[in-house]
Amino acid sequence: LPIDNRCLMISAVNMSSIKIIFFISETELRLRQEQQEQLVALVASRESEQLKRFEEFMELKQRQEYQSVRDMMDRETKESMGRQEKLKEEHRHRMKILNLRLREAEQQRLREAELERQRQAEGRERLRNLNTIQEEILQLNQLLEPSGQTKTGPAGPELSSYSTRGNQLCSQVSEVVRTTAEGEFPSVDDMTVAERALHEMRALIRLMQEETAKAQEKKKKEQEEEEERRKQAALQRLPSSGLQTSAEDSTLKWLKQLQDMSAQCSQSFEDLNAARDVQTKKLKMELQKAATIPVSQISTISGSQLREVFDKIDRLLSGRAVVSGGKSICTSQHPKALDFVTFKLAEKFVRQGEEEVASHYEAAFPIAAVASGIWELHPKVGDLILAHLHKKCPYAVPHYPAMKNGMSVEEYQRVLGYRVDDSGVEGQDSFLKRMSGMIRLYAAITQQRWPYGSRQGPGPHGLNHGWRWLAQMLNMEPLADVTATLLFDFLEVCGHALVKQYQAQFWKLILLVKEEYLPRIEAVTSAGQMGSVTRLKQFLEAIWFLRRRSPAVPLGGSPGS
Repeated sequence: LPIDNRCLMISAVNMSSIKIIFFISETELRLRQEQQEQLVALVASRESEQLKRFEEFMELKQRQEYQSVRDMMDRETKESMGRQEKLKEEHRHRMKILNLRLREAEQQRLREAELERQRQAEGRERLRNLNTIQEEILQLNQLLEPSGQTKTGPAGPELSSYSTRGNQLCSQVSEVVRTTAEGEFPSVDDMTVAERALHEMRALIRLMQEETAKAQEKKKKEQEEEEERRKQAALQRLPSSGLQTSAEDSTLKWLKQLQDMSAQCSQSFEDLNAARDVQTKKLKMELQKAATIPVSQISTISGSQLREVFDKIDRLLSGRAVVSGGKSICTSQHPKALDFVTFKLAEKFVRQGEEEVASHYEAAFPIAAVASGIWELHPKVGDLILAHLHKKCPYAVPHYPAMKNGMSVEEYQRVLGYRVDDSGVEGQDSFLKRMSGMIRLYAAITQQRWPYGSRQGPGPHGLNHGWRWLAQMLNMEPLADVTATLLFDFLEVCGHALVKQYQAQFWKLILLVKEEYLPRIEAVTSAGQMGSVTRLKQFLEAIWFLRRRSPAVPLGGSPGS
């Protein structure tokens, strides 16, 4: 083609291309515009969603902040209420303490007022008692004056000594009364002095009355010439050397050894007695009950019951546990428990003699059987039984203690075995009843042994000791009322065993008592005390009569004899 045509063709082609390109660009532009719109719509949607999430987040945050503020306010409110309640509680506590102190102060004031009223009442009571004592002691002193004596009463130096001492006692009480003349009440020490003076004055009166009774009895005996000649004739048949007035030196040495051993045992558990803590005090009471209650249960029981009591005591002394009052008790609970139990057990056996046996003679044998069995297994118990027995009943040695220099009448009466308290000395009947109970228990022990044991032969304190007691008793000067009573009790309990053991020698001893020793007892016995002598005399005559019919007379003896 010509060049111009070629150019036109090229130009046409280029224009077509341009149109095509323009068309393509417009289409692409629309697509891009649509994409941009879609992108904008997407972005707008995302922004709207984010805004919505942001708003939700802000709302949540606001609610959380609100809840946090509300919780904080609630906590502060609760804390404030707690502080207020605490302050109220502290206030109530302070008020309670204040009221308590006020009540205590009022109670203390009332107690002090009550103590003062009590002190005044006790003082007035002591003053009334002092006046009563002074009145009584002055009345008693009049009995000691020569004008108050009968023709048969004491005279001369004896009456003078009574009267002098009576005036001294009156002066002591008058001195106490003078100290209270200024309006003050007598003290406890003043009353002790006055009461002691009254007791001594009563003792003087009793001694004077005894002297009077002896003088009257002497005069009466002098008038009974025929009876007196019979007694003198009987006394002339006795050895010229006379009888002892006290125990032999070997017996006194043995007695002292037993008492020293008892004192040492008592001293060994002094810390247990003096304990102040509640636990030790409770243990002490439980140990004492475990030792004494089984002994209290022995009266007339026998067989398995008696064995149960024996086994319980044996276990306790052997260091094994026993049940007492629903509790398990053992001597290993305290270092000195065994000494304490041993001492209290021996003391209880002797007390059973002076109380249970004194009232029920048949109880002597079961009690003696258990005591003998325990004595055999635990010798220290036996030694302490003798120590307690000799202290309460010196006639079980036998021993007649002498009155030492400086010893008061009350002290000497205690040594002789009498009970002496603020009300005075016990009556003679009560005294003899207790002595009889202890002698009967001792007589039963000498012939008893534990019947369920495996050992053979005599018991730990056998019948030879009973024979020794009887022989020593007959070698001592008799005491009015006491000797006749105790000889009767001993022979009634132990007579059968002595007959079987000593046979002819026993009957020789009975003959000696009947023909020689009994007149000595009658010689020292007043008319008012002849009951015990008569009972012994009738007993001796009865067994002597029966002896001629049967040489093996059953006198006393254990329940199985």
